Amino acid sequence: MSSLPKTIRSVEELDELLSRPNPHLVETLKHLSGDIMILGAGGKVGPTLALMAKRAVDAAGVKKRVIAVDVQPLEALAQKGVETIACNMLDLDAIAKLPNVENIVYMVGRKFGSTGSESMTWAINVIVPYHVARTFTSSRISAFSTGCVYPVVDIKTGGATEIMSADPVGEYAQSCLGRERMFDYFSENKGERVAHVRLNYAIELRYGVIHDIAAKIWSGEPVDVTTGYANGIWQGDACNQALMALEYASSPATILNVTGPEIFAIREVALTLGRLMGKEVKFSGQENGMGYLNNARKANALFGNPTVPLGRVIEWVAHWVKSGGASLGKATHFETQNGKY
Repeated sequence: MSSLPKTIRSVEELDELLSRPNPHLVETLKHLSGDIMILGAGGKVGPTLALMAKRAVDAAGVKKRVIAVDVQPLEALAQKGVETIACNMLDLDAIAKLPNVENIVYMVGRKFGSTGSESMTWAINVIVPYHVARTFTSSRISAFSTGCVYPVVDIKTGGATEIMSADPVGEYAQSCLGRERMFDYFSENKGERVAHVRLNYAIELRYGVIHDIAAKIWSGEPVDVTTGYANGIWQGDACNQALMALEYASSPATILNVTGPEIFAIREVALTLGRLMGKEVKFSGQENGMGYLNNARKANALFGNPTVPLGRVIEWVAHWVKSGGASLGKATHFETQNGKY
């Protein structure tokens, strides 16, 4: 990505960078037929992905509708030229009334608060994708999933690859595999073209593993290094790859791990953040060598390595947290190995 700033000083500047399409995506949308609809566009990632799709379509000089769908009206996106629709996606009849578009990015999901309200998690993560998969059998679907459908693995493995069998830990991860299986059923039986985007983890300045570590250091809390290693990818790069994955949607479904090319050590990232923020770093626990670690060689061979390197993200997050930048207030729980969120 050209002209990366040294620091990011405002939410507006951050959102512009997060929604910036890369040239590969612009070229992809020049020849990809059909309109684009983003389902679940009101979450942490959805608004910038929807805006990115709109910016890429405009840069490609093609005529495509970009439609953002969520439970609530998305007025901020509507003001930027994205078509918006409010829809209760637990209602099959409401889903059936959505535009019959050729390309869908599926982003509906529930993670936080899953423990204690498991039935709602299963409803959102399994019933909604069933409705969508049943309705849009002729569409290409790039479906957001998670690396948590894999088992926790040892760092010595180099991370789970797409050929590893799913073996989810806990009800949240199990429901995410259920989401994939709904799309798989219609892909295998109705020819629906699907790409499962197993994301692990998206990073930006207000949210993500790096932000979680920086926030703990800034507040004087110890950083737990029991889960001592993680993956991460700049959210803008993840959005670019999820949109480009539409081109690789297939029957049966394609699986793509989407994350950065490296496994990073929580301890080393914490020490770097502490130095940049001028703060002492405290640790708790001891690395056990295990974690949700994904190998993204397949996706990075298709799309190229992420355009924002991990070192730059660490610098951005350190400055952001030190300067009192906004937080989304949603911890990733990257330390979790028992599947309870």
